[in-house]
Formats: sequence, structure tokens, C-alpha cells
Amino acid sequence: MNREEKAELIKKLNSTFNNAGVVVVTHQSGLTVDESTDLRVKMREVGARYQVAKNRIVKLALKDTKYENIIDLFSGPTAIAVSEDPVSAPKTIFKFAKENDKLSIIGGGLDGKTLSVDEVKQLASLPSLDELRGKLVGLIKSPSQKLASVAVAPANKLVNVLHAKANQ
Repeated sequence: MNREEKAELIKKLNSTFNNAGVVVVTHQSGLTVDESTDLRVKMREVGARYQVAKNRIVKLALKDTKYENIIDLFSGPTAIAVSEDPVSAPKTIFKFAKENDKLSIIGGGLDGKTLSVDEVKQLASLPSLDELRGKLVGLIKSPSQKLASVAVAPANKLVNVLHAKANQ
């Protein structure tokens, strides 16, 4: 990789970090190509990215971003998981790490705050944005359904009484 390609990669990673809602740093050693591809596909499905990059390049890309404080996490065979949604990347990477012992979470960052492994796991346990939207719609819909059934109940009872009277 020549200087121009490195500069372009640093610029691209810097942009990624500036737009990210969360960054999860992982150690990965021995992942096969199929496993790595599987993880990348799962990450794309939830709107996240998983990328392996040289630590030196990532450290340069982190300069002047809100995640500059996680530079110390980059040593050894690291990779990053990034998403705008603060739950999707941690949830997906945590689930994959539970199934595959070749990948381990070492920390991360959320809007400029450094996250420990336990904090990343807590983020992973939160419901996703889509799940929260579904629950909210259910909560909004529930009272109107109950109101409609209460409003219709007396009419149903009257119809049942009239029907029973007609059958006699």
C-alpha cells in the first residue's frame, strides 16, 4: 500500500468514526475467511460495518474525532465494528463472539465515552431501535383497541338479547 492509498484509507476511516454512534474494538485471531465473511454479512444486515485495519492507520484516523480516547485499545490483532445505531453493532458482535471463541470484545466507545467490555455487553442486551419502535406502536395501539371493544360491547349484548328473543 503506497502513501496515497494509506492517506485515502485514513481519510475514509476518519469519516467513518465521525459518523459513528458506537465503535466496538475486538481482538480476532484465527478467524477463517468464511467466518469473517459471515460476520460482515450479519453486520451489514443490521446497518453496521466490521473492518480489520492496521492499528497504526486506525490510530491516525482516530485523531480529531470523538473516539480519540479509545486509541489505547488498539494493540495486537484488532478489528472494529461501527454503526450509527448505538445498539446494532454491539448486539451483533456480542452474539457472534459468544458463538466463536476466535473473536473477543476488548472495549469500545460511545459518543466520546470509552466503554469497557461489560458496558459493551450491556449495550448489546438493550433492545434494538426497531424493537423499541414496535413496542411503542403496540403501546399506542393498545388503548384504542380497548376503547373500541368497550364501545362495541353494549351493542353486541343488545344484538345477542334480540337474537335470543327472536329464537324463542
